[in-house]
Amino acid sequence: MERTISNRVKELRTARGWTQEELAHAVGVSRQSINSIERNRYVPSLELALMFARTFACPTDQIFQLENEA
Repeated sequence: MERTISNRVKELRTARGWTQEELAHAVGVSRQSINSIERNRYVPSLELALMFARTFACPTDQIFQLENEA
C-alpha cells in the first residue's frame, strides 16, 4: 500500500490573506517551493514542516496528513 502526504498549506495561507511570497518569507523558502508544496509536488522536510506549524500556530498534523492509497 502506497502512502502520500496531503496538506492544508494553501487553505491556511489564504485564510490569513497571505500571498505565496509572504508565506515563503515567513518560513524561509522560495515562492516556488510554496507553490510546489501546495500542489503536492514536494513534501517538505521535517524542519520546514515544523516552521509551518510555528508560522500557522497549530500542530503539524493539522497541516500535513498521511494518506493511504489503495
